[in-house]
Amino acid sequence: MKPILLQGHERSITQIKYNREGDLLFSVAKDTVANAWYSVNGERLGTYNGHTGAVWCVDCDWDTKNVLTGSADNSCRLWDCETGKQLALLQTSSAVRTCGFDFSGNIIMFSTDKQMGYQCYLNFFDLRDPQQIEDNQPYLSVPCSESKITSAVWGPLGEFVIAGHENGEINQFSAKSGEILKKAKEHTKQINDMQSSVDLTMVISASKDNTAKLFDSTSLEHIKTFKTERPVNSAAISPIMDHVVMGGGQEAMEVTTTSTRIGKFEARFFHAAYEEEFGRVKGHFGPINCVAFHPDGKSYSSGGEDGYVRIHYFDPQYFDFELEA
Repeated sequence: MKPILLQGHERSITQIKYNREGDLLFSVAKDTVANAWYSVNGERLGTYNGHTGAVWCVDCDWDTKNVLTGSADNSCRLWDCETGKQLALLQTSSAVRTCGFDFSGNIIMFSTDKQMGYQCYLNFFDLRDPQQIEDNQPYLSVPCSESKITSAVWGPLGEFVIAGHENGEINQFSAKSGEILKKAKEHTKQINDMQSSVDLTMVISASKDNTAKLFDSTSLEHIKTFKTERPVNSAAISPIMDHVVMGGGQEAMEVTTTSTRIGKFEARFFHAAYEEEFGRVKGHFGPINCVAFHPDGKSYSSGGEDGYVRIHYFDPQYFDFELEA
């Protein structure tokens, strides 16, 4: 399993995202650019230039028309995927931490950080109404006073957003009214990443409390827990197998305090039903900040603190693998 190494960033990777077909991979990092790559051979398609701060999040809509990025330069930007042209600029009062298109690609949501005296807000814009974009006026803005949102994904059918918070809570926010529909508090520390399964029926949360947990999207019922020895930065659900991949490691500032053997940062594979770890993939020279499965389930990618994105194509043995129960 030789990885394809994507070298397009000078600072650590913050998020990677495949489009729905999986032919493109989008990566954003702390170095202000968003990159688009061909996932099949790792060739760079182009960049989306315009941000002036670290880019925290990226998303692509259903038919790969538009790309959305949120950045620490207090803006959320909408790009034309093909040409790299900036279509819209939404100014905020603090850094944009998470962003996402709903299933239709018409509604976008993004959350802003709690910093410099500003509250954390979850904002909803309807892209079909140019007036909202022009006036920078979301049709719905939900304040989160208790704990800021650190990661969020759209639920099925675009009815609500599932958000993970700094205090370990997971909430469902209605996209119509903004009220909290359901709550779950399974994690004890900050949630670093939320990702949904390919059919949007489940979400997986990765937390600083050394676990990743699987939830039902609609009921927020806690299904499974995957335990490790160090903080989990990201977790993803395989679209074809009952597998979960997790990436993590100590925070960058604590890396020098441990022995070198631990310094090789692995992606870990767990069986989704048995909660057992069955494999590891080495590679990154720093904590893994983001993992993502290709929509066809035949490869996965990871982005690390070392600024590289690695695309791993699975060996044939992987698909025949059965975990002995």
